[in-house]
Amino acid sequence: MVTLNNLSVEDPDDGSPLLPEAAEAGTPTLVSRGHRVIRKTDPAEFFLSRTENLALSLLLLIGCYLAILIPAYLPLDEVATLSDDNQYTQDLVLLNRSASLVSGPCWPRWSQKRLKALSRSSGLQDIPVFVQNRSVLWTQSPPLGLQGSEEHLALALASLPQPGLPPSLKRKGRCRKCVVVGNGGVLHGSHLGSDIDQYDIIIRLNNAPVSGFERDAGSRTTIRLVYPEGAPHSANEYGKTAMVALVVFKGLDLDWLTSVITKQPLSFWSKMWFWREVVDDIPLGPESFRILHPEIIHKTGEVLQKYALKQGNMLPTLGAGAVVMALQLCDQVSLAGFGYDMQRPQARLHYYEDIRMDAMKAQVVHDISAEKLFLRDLVAAGAVADLTGAL
Repeated sequence: MVTLNNLSVEDPDDGSPLLPEAAEAGTPTLVSRGHRVIRKTDPAEFFLSRTENLALSLLLLIGCYLAILIPAYLPLDEVATLSDDNQYTQDLVLLNRSASLVSGPCWPRWSQKRLKALSRSSGLQDIPVFVQNRSVLWTQSPPLGLQGSEEHLALALASLPQPGLPPSLKRKGRCRKCVVVGNGGVLHGSHLGSDIDQYDIIIRLNNAPVSGFERDAGSRTTIRLVYPEGAPHSANEYGKTAMVALVVFKGLDLDWLTSVITKQPLSFWSKMWFWREVVDDIPLGPESFRILHPEIIHKTGEVLQKYALKQGNMLPTLGAGAVVMALQLCDQVSLAGFGYDMQRPQARLHYYEDIRMDAMKAQVVHDISAEKLFLRDLVAAGAVADLTGAL
């Protein structure tokens, strides 16, 4: 007989354990102490096994990684920046404004008149658009001039049947609207393609694709500004192109143009000096090529310097140069796909690829901030219209 605080338990004669009811898994044990009954519970009810604990920890760890990594790899369309209602309203406003600009009347020299009111943009009127005279005395080297590249220029001009402004681009009393299509990601999903195609002159930049992006970027091209390393390799991109204009950054660029026009390939040694593989053939006739006048780049750089924090020669992007070129050719100028938003590093950089905005931080050649201030001034003055609303 064992006596525990008024609780008597007899040892069983058959050798079974004491309190057999407490030996069953998960069954609580009732113990009487005086007038109280205490419920004892198996600790296994409150603690996971070692295997279950490990599995739960792994699930939590994987969940945390997915929460961090998935947004970085999702297509940008799935990363919401505005509520659906706000985005729809904003898109509708831009589409209506774009349609009204295209269908409305054309006002002669509208952009030039408003450009004159901008004091910091003085000097951007009446700049020659294309090079046509080989006897010019150049005082600066490319891209601000053609000093040191005179021989290359002579060969290139000799291959061009019409080196200057073609009759189709001369004013002749006709009022013309033009749009410069930038490469910015803001153009993605804009549905502006049909409006863009209605402009008289459509200017595009480098290898920005048209094929497959007609809904947002349109399908026609009047002038495509390129340098050799940036020219499209696909023949499809020249299908509805009237003209390709070379922006000269080095004398060898003129040799590339001569090669493309004459169908005489460059030497292996010459190709070694390009920082990227260049296209050998462009399916356009000799009459469809031009050389952008370096004064466009030079004058654009001088104006941008007034917006820059640092002093020195300013090298504008092709986009800024294209805007200044458009101001020489057209009565009314619109922009689409302009405006880098560096406050949104995860936004789309280009409308045709998934590179994010923060990739622009790596470039040190152009002053994007100065260019945005310049373009904003043009928009505020009414010299240009911003179709995509990012300026």
